[in-house]
Amino acid sequence: MRKLFATLAAATALAVFAAEPLAAALPVGAKAPDFSTSGARAGKPFKLHLKAELAKGPVVLYFFPKAFTSGCTAEAHAFSESIADFKKAGAEVIGMSADDLPTLEDFSVKECRSAFPVATATPAVQQAYKVAWAEHPGITTRTSYVIDRAGKVVMVHDDLDFSKHVAMTLAAVRALK
Repeated sequence: MRKLFATLAAATALAVFAAEPLAAALPVGAKAPDFSTSGARAGKPFKLHLKAELAKGPVVLYFFPKAFTSGCTAEAHAFSESIADFKKAGAEVIGMSADDLPTLEDFSVKECRSAFPVATATPAVQQAYKVAWAEHPGITTRTSYVIDRAGKVVMVHDDLDFSKHVAMTLAAVRALK
């Protein structure tokens, strides 16, 4: 019975996500809005400042709807399995959601496998990156950005299906070299 309810809840969540139009993402060529927020890396809290991360190299900023949901967990696993390839290409991967810090601390260990940080997408960050779902406060769209060292958006993938986000962002990072 518990499995049935979990399956129904997941199906309902997917139906809600699919029924809502996604926000228009920032266009390629746009200046990535700078921000500071709280996040977690391997379960430990830290302060994230995009400008400081970009000083080290390109950044993959991927927004996901909700920690510990099936698609977001699968996406986090996929990014963690490819993290060595991103590092080899000189890029930092940062997951972003509207979840609170304690949830992200747990998610960073269990689902991101301590391979990369996740941070809270505040309402201001959601609005700046055009990933807020007005009808569902507390949930962002599934949108991935590749931002070069100069702070320019060089790739955008805005799709609720998580399956292509890793491959597309990795290809874009590799193309920067």
